[in-house]
Amino acid sequence: MKLISVVGARPNFVKIAPIIRAIRQSSPPIRHLLVHTGQHYDYEMSQVFFEDLELPEPDYHLGVGSGTHAEQTGRIMIEVERVLLQEKPDVVIVVGDVNSTLAAALAAVKVHVPIAHVEAGVRTYDMQVPEEVNRVLTDHVSSLLFAPTQTAVDNLVKEGITKGVCLTGDTMLDSYMAFSAVAEQRSGILSKLRLERKGYLLATVHRPRNTDDAAKLRDIVGSFASVRETVVFPVHPRTEKCLRQYALYDELKMARNMRVVEPVNYLDSIVLTRNAVKILTDSGGLQREAYFAGVPCITLDETTAWMETVDDGWNTLVSSNREKIVDAIKRFEPLGRQRDVFGDGKAAERIAGTLSNYV
Repeated sequence: MKLISVVGARPNFVKIAPIIRAIRQSSPPIRHLLVHTGQHYDYEMSQVFFEDLELPEPDYHLGVGSGTHAEQTGRIMIEVERVLLQEKPDVVIVVGDVNSTLAAALAAVKVHVPIAHVEAGVRTYDMQVPEEVNRVLTDHVSSLLFAPTQTAVDNLVKEGITKGVCLTGDTMLDSYMAFSAVAEQRSGILSKLRLERKGYLLATVHRPRNTDDAAKLRDIVGSFASVRETVVFPVHPRTEKCLRQYALYDELKMARNMRVVEPVNYLDSIVLTRNAVKILTDSGGLQREAYFAGVPCITLDETTAWMETVDDGWNTLVSSNREKIVDAIKRFEPLGRQRDVFGDGKAAERIAGTLSNYV
């Protein structure tokens, strides 16, 4: 049996790591190849995650780099197809909702290789979000659909997809549970940034609907700089480019309460998340990690794919509205109890077992 996993961006690395570990422990042994498309290629966005997550070196590194959605997706499809025709795998595993996910799925279905989609059924029902397009199309060409929550299963049923659907739990929780203690031991990010535990807010912004709109980005970062609390702000490369383009970067760095830093590695990210007072983000992954860590989350978006966190009272949607952001920083507190909606940290074991039985 031969499996190929295709990854390309930092959220993919976190989600695939526990699956690779589980596949390695499978009996009988399963041959597994890892393909890195190179969608994220900076050290801070890619290689450091491989190191922290103890991922093997990719068997194939496609080096596609950046570009428009069409350019990037097209290049990945061409290169992945070449790998599939050469390797002839039994199943292609794709994870999440980035361009690499959809491109690999389209390449696989065209050459009649079954697709296993990890994180299937996740929906915002907002087709203006590129990731939503990627999710929906990938699900509809997949043979195995590994859903992280019951809500995701229900979403698939609404779309008429019932065959091959498996409720597994969230592999991001697997990684979080596996590396939390290690992160606290190894990371020196709090002392490096002179931070006290529960003495700061953690903020991230990277969604195009926020970064590509000067007015929205100005309101978001203006709200960060206007509060008394220390705000730690690891800046995504695309976000930094936009901040500089809109003449906001230097002003933001000079704000007395701001700690504007480069993207952090996975272990540092866990520590910053666990020890923050609140999280401000438009990242779906960080919304979940805030929930895992029991930290209130303020989502800088109009929609979320993770309504479970909102329904449980640990997440609030404020879009890019400056007044709402500042008010949530001051007043938002969790209203309910957390549940085991994302599973028990053993999603990867279920996925590996299902893949083995499938072939």
